[in-house]
Amino acid sequence: MLRTTLAGLRAHKLRLLLTAVAITLGVGFISGTFVLTDTMDKGVAKTWERSADKVDFAVLPGLDSTEDEVSADTLGRVRAVPGVTDVHGMVKGDAPLVGKNGKPVGDISTIGMSVPSGRLLRYDIDKGRPPSGGHETVLDKDVAKREGFTVGNTVTILDHKNNPHRFRVVGLVDFGIDEDASFRGAVGFDTPTTMAMTGKKGFEEIDVAGGSGTAIDAAAGPSNLTVSSKELAAKMARQSGGDTEVIRAGLLIFGFVAMLVSALVIYNTFSILIAQRMREMALLRCVGATRRQVFGGVVVESAVVGLVGSLLGLLAGVGLGAAALVAIRALADEIAGADATGAYLTVRTIIIGLVIGVAVTVLSALLPARAATRVAPVAALRSELEPGSGRFRLGVPRTMIAVLLGAAGLAIGALGSVAMEKGQAAMFVVAFAGGVFFLAVLAVMPALVRPLGRFAGAVPARLGGVPGRLAVANAQRSPRRTATTTIALTIGVGLMSLFAVVAASGKATATHTIEEQFPIDFQIQTQNGDGTVPRALAETLRKRPEIANVIELNEHETQIAGQDEDISTVTASALGTIVKPTMRDGSLDAAQKPGTAMVDVDTAKTPTMGMGRTVQVKTAHGTVPVKITGVYEPIAGLEGIVVPETDFTRYFGAQDPSMIYVKTRASASPTAARQAVENAASPYPSAKVASTAEYKESMTKAVDMMLMIFGGLLGLAIVIALFGIANTLTLSVVERTRESALLRALGITRRQLRRMLSIEALVMAVIGALTGVVLGVAFGWAATNAMAPDSVFSLPYLQVLAFVVLAGLSGTAAAVLPARRAARTSIVESLSYD
Repeated sequence: MLRTTLAGLRAHKLRLLLTAVAITLGVGFISGTFVLTDTMDKGVAKTWERSADKVDFAVLPGLDSTEDEVSADTLGRVRAVPGVTDVHGMVKGDAPLVGKNGKPVGDISTIGMSVPSGRLLRYDIDKGRPPSGGHETVLDKDVAKREGFTVGNTVTILDHKNNPHRFRVVGLVDFGIDEDASFRGAVGFDTPTTMAMTGKKGFEEIDVAGGSGTAIDAAAGPSNLTVSSKELAAKMARQSGGDTEVIRAGLLIFGFVAMLVSALVIYNTFSILIAQRMREMALLRCVGATRRQVFGGVVVESAVVGLVGSLLGLLAGVGLGAAALVAIRALADEIAGADATGAYLTVRTIIIGLVIGVAVTVLSALLPARAATRVAPVAALRSELEPGSGRFRLGVPRTMIAVLLGAAGLAIGALGSVAMEKGQAAMFVVAFAGGVFFLAVLAVMPALVRPLGRFAGAVPARLGGVPGRLAVANAQRSPRRTATTTIALTIGVGLMSLFAVVAASGKATATHTIEEQFPIDFQIQTQNGDGTVPRALAETLRKRPEIANVIELNEHETQIAGQDEDISTVTASALGTIVKPTMRDGSLDAAQKPGTAMVDVDTAKTPTMGMGRTVQVKTAHGTVPVKITGVYEPIAGLEGIVVPETDFTRYFGAQDPSMIYVKTRASASPTAARQAVENAASPYPSAKVASTAEYKESMTKAVDMMLMIFGGLLGLAIVIALFGIANTLTLSVVERTRESALLRALGITRRQLRRMLSIEALVMAVIGALTGVVLGVAFGWAATNAMAPDSVFSLPYLQVLAFVVLAGLSGTAAAVLPARRAARTSIVESLSYD
């Protein structure tokens, strides 16, 4: 029986290859993910090993230490250890570099870092030398190139109090081994200057050259941790490689979706193959093969297909991983690891790829293999219609299962989107409900093929003539087969529709919230949102004719009920007119009376901060009682504890605002209004102007980019599903060889035959896409309701329509090769085919 199975595989190499394609793509994606992340990890590890070789020992804050820095006293004790030749205290903190436009560069401030000279210098100096003295700095090479700075220029950098300082650039440095610096950009000083600029009192790390580990550990004390060069390299590599764990987990989710789709394609393929080989199986039974041998033969065939597909998938994975690494390097070389060379294929990746590929294929073939054992020997003597054709009936058991699963999915979805508190947990419940309901659709899909086929094929049948009508009939002829073929496409299109709806609704919700609760045009704050902007700026803006309203947001850190908390206030005239928070308890008027406060819904959950409570607030003049008379939903820029403006001034005195909001007059042109705000802010380097329109645009771009990434990853599942359509049609062409020849003999041309098969693929693709779109939109609506209480549902109908159109076009393209094969077959040979 084994020899018969292997001989059958050798005789049908094309069938073997087509069947293995789906598993190749799925395994290729999963193994490619491991190849990519393993190569990145290895490259990062090599980079850190090369960097840490310059250090003999490093002193770090201990795991049990209450401080997150190593003290200056520790540095002195370590320096005094016998044998120590050099010590460098690493200092890091915010130090915004001011660009040539007079504003801090980037959306997040550059990092100020201490850069030593001599042996302990870890970074590569691209040009110039390390800094020395209080008026010299070095710049990150990428930031310098982007902003047009070079060695010899004079630059302005803000300190931790947002005061400007002038420095001469003496070097350009590659800070790529530091994760924060590579992301945010960096400026470097000598250690004393770095501490003065960043306001730091201690060190993130002390690097040591020379000495013994025991003596340095004793000098560092029990509150600090002393590590060797190799331990430091391993630690930094793990930290830098943390992102690869996230990347790996995210990509593997899409890989397993691809494997699920592959399993459906494999199951369908083997079901068709078993149906087509019914007479062959019956003949084997006639000559003495037992049911067990027939079952084993099919399982062996599936294992061979899985092994071949998995091996090809591993090769494809190496290629995919290497290609992805090249793409990542082009975008951000530091992420990939500067020392990563070639694709890194581990034994673990090989084992995982082979096990998953073979297991999925064999498991997918078990039900068709079991069906093969039911073929009676007498079937070899019969000539039957196409197996699996005819009207499909659900039957009582399948109907009951479908109803139970559908009802459970709807009930769980209603629980998550309506009954539960809005948030992440509710969205997870909705996602689970979607999975349950999908099982119900899977059960009833064969019964839906005929009505969906009539709908999807209405236009092709009318425009395609006789070939079109035959194609629609063919798509409906085998409901089980068509359902299993299209459900794979349903998964991909459904998930893409779901993401599109959630993304569009998220953008619509954010835009609605901004426009309704905070209808301002410009926002002015420091680059990182920390610190304050001058009050004089607000007064200057109020004098401009283009400006209608200027709103100040003040914050102050104090003690409330014995705990450190931030307390804030908003310009009184704006609260309720421009700044309109949604009140969940109490009223806005009540919360603006002297001696009162309102808190956001999260703060209100604290027992001492609930509605109606009176808390003790520490002020500049002693402790005063404040009563909580309102609970509100937090909005952009407003959260926590908010007191009336007059009370805030009485408690803490006049202060610079942490943020200024500007609403322009309707009569002012957007260009003039922007110029007025920019001119007013130009004397203050720390004040960064951002418009609401820019915020909306950046948010839209970010969401669209995320949707593009998800779409690209889910595209693999759709490609696999399209291979399933092509595979089904290819096997169907073989199955209907005599039928196609008879149609040719009756007058259908080769072109019409190709059109018939193309329309059949189009109808199947549209059936799958329509089902996916309906499911995706429905559960996208449920997920939107589960996101937040004020979520706004938005249907991106153009995107959804595009999904259906692209699925139809792709399905038609998948039919090209099967259609060409059918059209090229000789009529005489086909009529004698058996």
